[in-house]
Amino acid sequence: MCRRRGAIVASVNLDDITIIQGQQQLLLYQFNTYTAKHYFCHQCGIYTHHQRRSNPHQYAFNIGCLDGINPLIIPNVPTYDGINHPTDSD
Repeated sequence: MCRRRGAIVASVNLDDITIIQGQQQLLLYQFNTYTAKHYFCHQCGIYTHHQRRSNPHQYAFNIGCLDGINPLIIPNVPTYDGINHPTDSD
């Protein structure tokens, strides 16, 4: 996954998220093991969410896609550098 994606993500169970508008605008991207399913808006290119490789029963979603929320001011939100996956081991 490109380290320039720059998304701050949160996780939910698959059954706990509903796309209420714009689903027809989403494109799927998969790579490597093709386990994770990454979704992007085909109009603007923003990463919206993905079904996790580490836990296929969860979606990670881009908090930056939510209207009225600034993800940079939410306290204690972990961020990753986009190079090192949190489950990678040395």
